[in-house]
Amino acid sequence: MQINFKRYALYLLRWQASTPILAGVGILLAAMGQIVAAVVANLIGGLIFFWVDQFIFTSQSLAAQWEIRENIACVDCGKVARGYRLVRSGDYDKSEDTAPEFRCEECSKMKTEALRNKGIKVE
Repeated sequence: MQINFKRYALYLLRWQASTPILAGVGILLAAMGQIVAAVVANLIGGLIFFWVDQFIFTSQSLAAQWEIRENIACVDCGKVARGYRLVRSGDYDKSEDTAPEFRCEECSKMKTEALRNKGIKVE
């Protein structure tokens, strides 16, 4: 299992942010009873944090972005096949590259490993 530490860190921050919000609601509704206050606080938390969690776990801006094209000539070996290139990941950004380099699957795996060895995080 691969962990996207950026998503995980955001999720942990979100979890901490929910504590004061839910505690505040619980305090305000304490006169209604502990169970009612807890239920209402959790419903409010669900209404708010469902959307935050959805962003954290589905946002493409938090993931490495790849471009895939069919029938390319691999820039490394020349083989005509499905081509891959990493467009953006962390500080690595080739989105404005005017001459993108696509690689076949085998060469793409080698290039990905080379990028990892340079410290570029690739999912």
